[in-house]
Amino acid sequence: MISAARMSAMASAEAPQEGKKSAVEPPASAETPQEGKSSAPEPLTSAKRGRLEKIFAHASKKAAAGVDFDYTTELLMQCVLGDPGNATYVKTYIENLQKKYGNNRKGSSLAQFKERPARAAQKKAMAAEDWFESLKHGLKVLTVNPWDVSTLTAMATAAGKLGQRDCALFYLRCALAANPRDPAINRLCALALTELGQYDQAIVCWHRVEEARPDDDEPKRSVAVLMVKRSRDRGEFGDDMGPRPTSNRPQQQQQAKLTEEQELQQKVAREPDHLPHYFELSQLYINEERFREAVEVLAKAYKVSKEDPDVREKWEDAQLRHLRQKIAKAKDPEKRTKYQRAYFEKELDVCKKRVERYPGNLSFKYELGYRYLLTKQYPEAIRELQSARNDPRRKGVSMLALGQCFQQIKQYRLAMSHYESAIQDIPDRDADNKKRALYYAGRLALALKDLDTAERHLAVLAGLDFTYKDVSALLDKIAKLRENPGFGRPSRPASD
Repeated sequence: MISAARMSAMASAEAPQEGKKSAVEPPASAETPQEGKSSAPEPLTSAKRGRLEKIFAHASKKAAAGVDFDYTTELLMQCVLGDPGNATYVKTYIENLQKKYGNNRKGSSLAQFKERPARAAQKKAMAAEDWFESLKHGLKVLTVNPWDVSTLTAMATAAGKLGQRDCALFYLRCALAANPRDPAINRLCALALTELGQYDQAIVCWHRVEEARPDDDEPKRSVAVLMVKRSRDRGEFGDDMGPRPTSNRPQQQQQAKLTEEQELQQKVAREPDHLPHYFELSQLYINEERFREAVEVLAKAYKVSKEDPDVREKWEDAQLRHLRQKIAKAKDPEKRTKYQRAYFEKELDVCKKRVERYPGNLSFKYELGYRYLLTKQYPEAIRELQSARNDPRRKGVSMLALGQCFQQIKQYRLAMSHYESAIQDIPDRDADNKKRALYYAGRLALALKDLDTAERHLAVLAGLDFTYKDVSALLDKIAKLRENPGFGRPSRPASD
């Protein structure tokens, strides 16, 4: 139910018209936008632009507070629908939703079963080549999962057809964040980057496609073409593809054109107080998986911003990515352990700061509580998880984690009651956590010599996955205990 205040705010933006839609393909060039059958928002008059800017300013304040994500989403959706080619509106809309879900990269639980009418409407719109309607319904789907790959790629296609190349590329980058190695998404990103003349980044994407599809000739051909284009843009080749003579050229033509990285570095040097330059440069490094450089750039941006919390979050996210990269590349076990320890400590610190900044966001409380559990700080974990269980989306996993905490502090009856609540509250679609809850409950009941409860939970688990850990051996042990009460001894209650 939307409050009267919200209805008043929403009424300040003009409603877009209905229309039709298209199929997923690389974003079209901005030079030849294909409008055709597409519906469109009402013309962006100066008065309307002013209203949208006011709504956006109000929404930005709400987003910074991090409390009412749904209301902020309503406001930002008006902005995007009113001016769908505004990359700032699009970026802020998606980032607000990503914060709502604690940057978990999967959105709401059972997101694939939600907003089905919007999903179906977007498909029809794409088939009918109604690009604006595709964007409109796509925005609705993103409210349950801002990392929905098929929705984002369809929106990228629609934005490209409407000539909104920057927005198209941002949609694709969001899809790529959900699955960085996906060859199909990398191919679309490469094509979009090529349209924008960002050849270095396009080459990086084509190399990822090549890694995933070594027998495909397209990536090799595309990289070769892009390298020639890049060299020509830098003045290294003439139109006949031969080396360009240098003796008679003016000095300014003899200098190779700057790479995108060098251009951004120069922008930062020329305008050291302009934060967007730092963000663009750091994003370039992130796209190329050069996380160390991204961390360094964002550290400078944080200082320039006078410790702005939004900038700090970008910096922290880059630091976590850099540590994950170090863990993945470490071959020495001692170094890997060292990096893992540093990662857990950093992640815990980040979660603490997010909870402090967004005290009403229960997703962040769950993430913090779970990090406390992983680092064996059980009283602190219990405090945060007991708050997080009030979020219906997180109740089941919160109860499971609370059960583990209580088991570790030897409150076994409390642990059992929380495991059994988790079994009820975790949806069947979350099979991994459902299995964990059944396993922990079964093992704990066996250790407490409650054979009936142990057998009940472990039998359900065996029905789901008979190969799960040692469930078959535990069921055999229960059977032998029933036949011979003196057989073996249930182990001391312990949690994995």
